[in-house]
Amino acid sequence: MFLALACTPCFSVVAATHPGQAALVKEVARDTGKSPQALNALLDQAKVQQGILDAISRPAEAKPWSAYRPIFLTDKRIDDGVAFYREHRALLERIGRQYGVPPQYIVAIIGVETFYGRVTGKYKVLDALVTLGFHYPKRATYFRQQLKTLLELPDSHLGGPVDTLTGSYAGAQGWGQFMPDSIRDYAVDEDGDGRIDLANSLPDILASVANYFAKHGWVAGGPVAARAQADGAAKALGDWTPKPQWPLEQLEAWGYAPVQRLDPGESSSLLTLDGANGPEHWFTFNNFYVITRYNRSPMYAMAVDQLAQAIKDGVGGADSADRMQ
Repeated sequence: MFLALACTPCFSVVAATHPGQAALVKEVARDTGKSPQALNALLDQAKVQQGILDAISRPAEAKPWSAYRPIFLTDKRIDDGVAFYREHRALLERIGRQYGVPPQYIVAIIGVETFYGRVTGKYKVLDALVTLGFHYPKRATYFRQQLKTLLELPDSHLGGPVDTLTGSYAGAQGWGQFMPDSIRDYAVDEDGDGRIDLANSLPDILASVANYFAKHGWVAGGPVAARAQADGAAKALGDWTPKPQWPLEQLEAWGYAPVQRLDPGESSSLLTLDGANGPEHWFTFNNFYVITRYNRSPMYAMAVDQLAQAIKDGVGGADSADRMQ
């Protein structure tokens, strides 16, 4: 998912018809039966936004962990997450039990993504996906696919007409910042009203995040990340891999000891981050990998994990948040 940014004043121009538009319209019309004329008229409304191209070139994930963490682990974000959990405890815990995902992680996702629904993005989704799909060669294939999916989604999966939808600079929508493919594959109509509304229906919003985690293999009761202590002779390992690759006992034999009691047979990867006081070593587990399916940055996943833990601590008590963790 892409973190929402408010739209700042930026240069925009009406998009001249891109050579790829005809092929896209042909595919969507073939797959959905929609009118090519109507599709072209819709796409012709899009404006190429220089601000979108600028924003995607400076993502927060480009910062070191020492600068990234303070963006999301603030007293305000933690306190508001605790208050949100307490206000919606019954709904959160029901959804948590239903999908096997601890409620504090559901809350942390919307806390990191949109500050609990307050900052969902002001760019027109159509502008974002046209701009990036046709004018950002580095990832044009991905964003063109998202544009195609957006045009193919049924009305019941959208919060309004396509040309009125707003979201992040990358075209992500709602409190959980779902891209069109994720809306298609993971969003759910939890409130049973026949529509998926990721902007206004809390049951739909929270259950869709939980379903995303569940479908990507979240293990109920499994660990997410744990601090590791490296000794002076610790073996230098290669780049971190999202999927766990070694049992903890092997990493410990290489000089990385857990600072808390863990199953020595638990499969893990070793992540090193640039902390404020020097390198931080972390064991990351399957559930950490699941969070990186939401956003592939390990710093994002670590921020979600630490925010979730802070929210859990703030809520307190032996509730289902503790039992599912």
